[in-house]
Formats: sequence, C-alpha cells, structure tokens
Amino acid sequence: MINYSSDIYKKFLNSKLSRQWQKISIKRRAGVLAPLFCIYSEDSVGIGEIPDICFLVEWCKKTGLTFIQLLPLNDTGFNFTPYDCQTTFGLDPMYLSLEKIEGVEIADFISEIQNLKMKFSFPKKNIDYEIKREKLKILWKMYQSVKDMPIQLEGYEEKNKYWLRDYALYKVLKEKFDEKSWEDWEDKYKYRDSNALNEFYNKEKQNINFYIWLQWQLYLQMIVAKEFAEMNGVLIMGDLPFLVSRDSADVWAHQNYFKLNLVSGAPPDMYFAKGQRWGMPPYNWKVIEENNFDYIKQKIKYAENFYHMYRIDHFVGLFRIWTIDINEPKETYGLNGRFDPADEKKWKEHGEKILINMTQDVDMLPCAEDLGVVPKCSYEVLEEFSIPGIDVQRWKRDWGKTYDFIEPQEYRVNSIATISTHDMSPFVLWWREEVGTVDRYLVKKWCEEYNFNYDFIVDSLFAVTKSTEKRLRWKKRIDSPEKVLEILNMPRDKAWMFYDAYLESYTEREKFWKYLKFIGEPPEDITKQLIYQALLLCSAARSIFCVHLIQDLLSLGGYYNINKDENIRINVPGTVSKKNWTAVLPL
Repeated sequence: MINYSSDIYKKFLNSKLSRQWQKISIKRRAGVLAPLFCIYSEDSVGIGEIPDICFLVEWCKKTGLTFIQLLPLNDTGFNFTPYDCQTTFGLDPMYLSLEKIEGVEIADFISEIQNLKMKFSFPKKNIDYEIKREKLKILWKMYQSVKDMPIQLEGYEEKNKYWLRDYALYKVLKEKFDEKSWEDWEDKYKYRDSNALNEFYNKEKQNINFYIWLQWQLYLQMIVAKEFAEMNGVLIMGDLPFLVSRDSADVWAHQNYFKLNLVSGAPPDMYFAKGQRWGMPPYNWKVIEENNFDYIKQKIKYAENFYHMYRIDHFVGLFRIWTIDINEPKETYGLNGRFDPADEKKWKEHGEKILINMTQDVDMLPCAEDLGVVPKCSYEVLEEFSIPGIDVQRWKRDWGKTYDFIEPQEYRVNSIATISTHDMSPFVLWWREEVGTVDRYLVKKWCEEYNFNYDFIVDSLFAVTKSTEKRLRWKKRIDSPEKVLEILNMPRDKAWMFYDAYLESYTEREKFWKYLKFIGEPPEDITKQLIYQALLLCSAARSIFCVHLIQDLLSLGGYYNINKDENIRINVPGTVSKKNWTAVLPL
C-alpha cells in the first residue's frame, strides 16, 4: 500500500488544475471501465441504456470502486464506431430508456417497447445495432404524441444554440440525401447557404425539432445518472473523442476548423507495422485559435453536464498529429504521413495553449490517453498540469535494457494504472494468444524494408503451427538471441531487428510470471491466481488512480471460458470488423 505524503498531495494542489483536483478530492481511487453498450439489465431494450449506469454505480458501491469510466456516448449515426462520431456534442439516442421519456404517456407505448425488448433480447454475444433504427421509430411516435412541449426544452435549446441547431439540421439533411456524406449534398446545403438553410428549416421544422427533443431527453437521463452517482460517492469519467468524423455535423458546420485535404492517423510502431489511417480530418488550429477556441470550449462545457472527469482521447495529438494526404492509397495505411506541426520545437507550446483553453472554464478533471509514440513534451506537460496519463502493466518495461517488467512503485504518481485498455486484448486473451509473440505484420514490414525472404524468416525462427494470423511464436529451441543470428547466418548489425525482438518477447511469459512473484514454470493457460495477482499488483501501484476493464474483473470470477467464437475483445485498432464495439457481458 502506498502512503501518500503531504508533498505528493501538494503536487496536485499546486498544479495548474488545482481547482479540478479539489473538486473531486485528492485521493487514490479504483474504478471500472465499462462501455455502456457492453452492459445490460432486465430493463434494457437491446443495448445498455443510460439508467443502467445507476445499476453499475450500485455495483461499484458494493465492491469499493469509486469511479466509472465510459467510452464515448456521442451520436455515431449508423456507423457505430464511438471514436468516429457525427458530433462531439450530442449523445446517441440508442442509449435512451424508452420507459423514462419525459412528458410522454409511456402506457401508450408499453406493448411496442415489450415487443422490441423480446426481439432484441439478452443474453447474446454481440450487439445488434439495428436496435437504433427500431428505437427511433418508437421515439418518433412518442415525440408526435406530445401536444405541448415544456418550456424547459426551449431553455435547453437556447443554452445550447452554439451546436444544437446545426446538429439537428445536419441529421435531417442526412435523411433527405439518403445518409450520404455532406460533401455529396447539393452545393447550397453543402456550403451552408443561409437562405437555403432557413428555407429548409421552415419546411422541415418538425423533423429538425425531433432531433433537438431527443438531445434534451438524453440530457435529462444523463443528469439523473450523474446525480445518482454523486449520491453514492461514485464519479463518472466520460470519454471525449479527440477527433470527429469527416462526415459529421461538426465538420459541416465549421469546415474552416478542419484540414480537409488531410486525414489523421498514427505512425508505424512495434504494434502496428504499417501505422494507422483513421480517416478523420485534423484540426486547423490556426483558425480555431483565431476564434478563441470556441469550438473546444463549448464541447467541454457541454460534457461537464454529464461527467466529473473526462479522458482526453489521443492526448499526444494535442502537441502534434500524424497526417496523411487524402489522396494517399488506403493500403499504405499510415506509412506515408508526417506530423503536424512539423517543427518539434513548437509541439509543447502548441499543446499547452490548447490544454489551457480546454480546462480554464470547467471543473471536470481531465485524464490523458498518452499511448503510442509519445513525445517528451507530453510527459512534461502532464507533470506540470498534474493530469493522469495511463500506465499499462504489460507495457511497463525496462525498454532497451533487460525488458523486465517495472515494479508498481515505479509507476507515475500522476497516472491511471491498468492491466488492459479497451483497445487491447483483455488479460486472458493476452496471456493465451499474445504474450511471447511478435507481430506478423511487423516481420513482413522488416522483410520488405531490408530485402529479407519472408518465408525463410518465418520458417526458420517461428513455430508456424503455434502461431496465428497476426502473431508469430518463437521456436522453443532458439534459446538465445545469438542463436537467432546463427540460424539466419547474419551479423547483428544486419539482423538487429530480430535480435531485439527476441530479447523483448521470447521470455516475456517467464518474466511476467516472475514479476507476479510466482515461482516455477508459468502455465500456458490462464488461472484464477494469475489474473488475481496481475490485478493485485496493478492496484498496488503508486498511481493516483487504477481502473480495470470490466471483462478483466469478470475474468477473476470465471465468467470467461475463452474459445474462438467468444467475443470478449472490445476493439482491435486499425481494423474494420463486425466484432469491434459489439461485445456484450455474459451476465
């Protein structure tokens, strides 16, 4: 157990976010990361709903957890990718509880709600996102049934005029143009001719007001969930997407705030050999700054209605972001990109300026997703602001030396310790399928770059029958990095990448087993003792916060008997798959 001295507390109190820290109180907290679509209750209709957060709060209270981390709840349209949303303001109506709609005679719709609940019944392995269309049909009927709209709705609309009308216009225009991107609309709508938009608003007023009414209903239900959490001593951490979909209300309404000739992504690294191409446009920070960062400030201010803390997605993107020309072939992923700004000397000042404007007018405490290729200035700024970054247990290594796992007391104080994130394999999958392996695509990339024979490399070094489509497992008989060079018949300066990859991964399982304080040979399969000890050591880190994926916590209870058909992983970054963002808890 870490004893926090008064000096460590002073560090947070004397930081640039002193007000935010005092608001939530400075103490160690343990929490759970639970995507809302993953969880469900007896009341849920087809997907986890906002009131289900209250049940999760009760569970947290029983287990001693004091915060809940959610994934983005923003409206994704019919794309269902939470980090590629149609708005970074409005929430997704699929999360509404139909039985708790304000100002509607629910009894008139109970039969339809029950039929929908039976059609999309739990338990199931994957979310069927068709539930959104079906819910919207009932919500439209509910909206039409309301004779007199309450005056509170008018006040909500006025308070959120910065974004709300543009969002509602965008949604109805999307319907008019068969869900096509705004870039494919008629020019008068695409380029926002004011006369055309006013004429369209007057003609489609009822449809447009429907989307405003939906956002008000989402606001009301989220307010109840937040207040319930507060009453029970639990904080809610929201997740604000750093970027927004190219086809979004935000980009359509503020086209000059984005560099539409570019797409965002990530440079190549050891986990993604080709880098990543996300597709969202990078910000035009020069224009945003000329407008006093209004877009950023308004977005954070609205989110504060729902959350006590928030996760800044892709925090390192505040300093510089990897950009790719929009005409670059998609099959090159993120290989042929560059950082924006290009000048590394400008990165720190650039990020600090954005961060100051994000935090100065709100009491929400930001936390940072600072993973991937991280510039030095990111760590410096996190320290100056006392913003917790993320320390992932399986990645906390003595990189470049022994590759041993770092002890919990060596984690950053201003961090959130975790054994898995939503973009990683949950612990049970990591242990069974990934630990001690090398990324197959990384090996391919090396072979292409250095003119090696890929088939020869794979056959010589890796046990093909024990490898997977994505991961290569070393042959057991290769018992030293020198053996790698001997088999390849190459000097170290030529085959250094395989030499280093061996040092990093070959004994990874044994090193982690030793790190957990076990003796003897590590098992190939997961055990309750193994998952328990991993959670225990992570929770003993000196990090101010610790959060665990709900799948990892339930693994401790034996809820996952992993097989090839079971969908336990939430997302595989850089991939398009029907399994991404659809996992449902087994209870």
